[in-house]
Amino acid sequence: MLVLDRLSKTYPNGVNALERFSAEIRQGEIVAIIGGSGCGKSTLLRAIAGLDRATSGTVTIDDIAITGPHAKIGIIFQEPRLLPWLSVADNIGFGLSDMPAGVRREKVARALARVGLADKAKAWPRELSGGQAQRVAIARALVPQPEVLLLDEPFSALDAFTRRDLQDHLLDLWADTRPTLVLVTHDVDEAVVLADRIFVMRPRPGRLFEEININLARPRDRNSPLFDNFKRRVLTALDRSLDRTVSDSGAKSTAGEAMWW
Repeated sequence: MLVLDRLSKTYPNGVNALERFSAEIRQGEIVAIIGGSGCGKSTLLRAIAGLDRATSGTVTIDDIAITGPHAKIGIIFQEPRLLPWLSVADNIGFGLSDMPAGVRREKVARALARVGLADKAKAWPRELSGGQAQRVAIARALVPQPEVLLLDEPFSALDAFTRRDLQDHLLDLWADTRPTLVLVTHDVDEAVVLADRIFVMRPRPGRLFEEININLARPRDRNSPLFDNFKRRVLTALDRSLDRTVSDSGAKSTAGEAMWW
């Protein structure tokens, strides 16, 4: 289990980016974090990844404290961040250097086939489309089989068709080993398509405003009335999170769940 216990972050310039954020995220669960600009979403993700130490509070995985980058945690950024001097295959195998060469080649070949890029093994990153490059980034993050995979708006720079395709593809890959996914997004549709729970954050300082359970079976029909109901629920929570007259009390919400039954 991934446990976030009262995480707070104040930067040296005095900006209070995150305040006492707590959550328990179960193994294999998909959680989306959504909120207005400046609400601390990326700060929270970097704290979970161990890339940026929280001012106070703790991050633990299976009772192991995370104080820096950890083998149990993978991360995918908005940009693929592929190494331009390495081939596609070598980019995917970059984190497997401690394995025997034969095992590494087998894992990379399987990952390439899984993301539909077996014919691109020897290609250079500059020869890929944006969607193909992000598939390589997803394969590179998943091939070491992390327990937790963090995604910081990984599809936001892509066109709508490619973004939807990669959302479905991510779910297919997730189903293989069921890592815990924590996704930062601005896209309400994306959050409802992917997540078991959505954390709506409130800005200045960033903190949890509302938690919404998305109890829809997968695969999810984006055109169904139930899907629209959850979208409206998230949009309402986002609007309320920006209303300074609304208090933070009662963060967990089950609104909309009755409609599933």
